[in-house]
Amino acid sequence: MQTEKLKEMFYKYNLVKDTDVFRHQHFVILTRSGIEKIMAQELITVRFEVVVSEPNFAGVKAIATKDDKTIETYGSALKGEGFKDGNCNTWYVLEMAEKRALSRAVLKMTGFYELGVFGEDEAEAFKQKLI
Repeated sequence: MQTEKLKEMFYKYNLVKDTDVFRHQHFVILTRSGIEKIMAQELITVRFEVVVSEPNFAGVKAIATKDDKTIETYGSALKGEGFKDGNCNTWYVLEMAEKRALSRAVLKMTGFYELGVFGEDEAEAFKQKLI
């Protein structure tokens, strides 16, 4: 059932394998292009509020709206060397937190989270390995 629902949703949003979606170990991952396609087709608007912004850490709240439905969610990024020290290996932590919040908001708004789908930006471990 879940696989059929995922196929329906991938078809609905015209998601393309390898550019918009890929499998990572136990999860299905949507890339930034996939998130943007879904957001545009669903006419989801998102605004952001910075919760905290420090040199090595940032937290952002995303408020997503579609019609009369609103979802609030958060994204964060902590600069560190590996997963034991942080969840981000780049210095632009505020931008990473924003990207993570956006992915979560769109996936929650469209029901992808219920199906075990995550956004590529949500964790460094979700990045697609390019050959």
